[in-house]
Amino acid sequence: MKNTKQQLVLDQIDKKLVLFQSLQIVVVPLKGWVHTVRTALKMSLRQLGNRMHFSAQNIKQIEEREANGTISINSLREVANALDMQLVYGFVSKHESLEQMIEKRARELATEIVMRTHNTMTLEDQQNSKERIEKAIVQKTNEIKSEMPKYLWD
Repeated sequence: MKNTKQQLVLDQIDKKLVLFQSLQIVVVPLKGWVHTVRTALKMSLRQLGNRMHFSAQNIKQIEEREANGTISINSLREVANALDMQLVYGFVSKHESLEQMIEKRARELATEIVMRTHNTMTLEDQQNSKERIEKAIVQKTNEIKSEMPKYLWD
C-alpha cells in the first residue's frame, strides 16, 4: 500500500525533476557538447588533451563516443572538469509528475484486467455495459495506485 513515506518520496523527486522540465526543448548539438564547447572556445584537440593528460586522438574518440551515445557519465564529467565546467545529469519526465506516470500505468493494467474479465463474461453471454466497464476500470486503477503492487511495471 502506498503510504505517506512513499508519497513523500514521490513528491520530493517530482520537485527535483521539475527543475529539468525546461530542458525538454534543448537540442543536443549534432557533433555533441564536447566538440561544440571545445570549438566555441577555440581549443584544439591537443589543448583539451593536455588538460586531461590524454592524446589528441583520445579526445577525438571521446567526441565520437559522445556523438554516437556510447560515452560514460564519468568520461563526460572528466571532460567537463577539464573545460572548467560542471556536468549536470538528470531525467526529464514525459509526464507532469511521477504520480501521473503511476496513474497512466495503473489505468493500462486496470484496463487489461477488466477487459480480460469482460471477454470471459461475454463468452458466457454475461457482458456488462460500457458504463459498468469504465466504472470497474476506474475502481481497479485506484486500487492499483493505492497498493502499488510489484507487478505494476511488469
